[in-house]
Amino acid sequence: MLRTGNQLRLTRPERTRLARITAIEPGSIRSVADLQAYVRRCKAHYWGHSDDTRFLHWLIEREVQSLTGR
Repeated sequence: MLRTGNQLRLTRPERTRLARITAIEPGSIRSVADLQAYVRRCKAHYWGHSDDTRFLHWLIEREVQSLTGR
């Protein structure tokens, strides 16, 4: 991820990895707010309380943490 202040740009491997995990294309993510909106959209798409859903939500969060360092 390339980051300048509040703006960011995902590299091609990062975009591919997110799309592979979620089956939803990240689209144009240009800021941390855009990335957070993408995560919310993915979690809303895969909602529920099953173990699989909880694991997917955890996996999405883990990937975002690795991208942002938070």
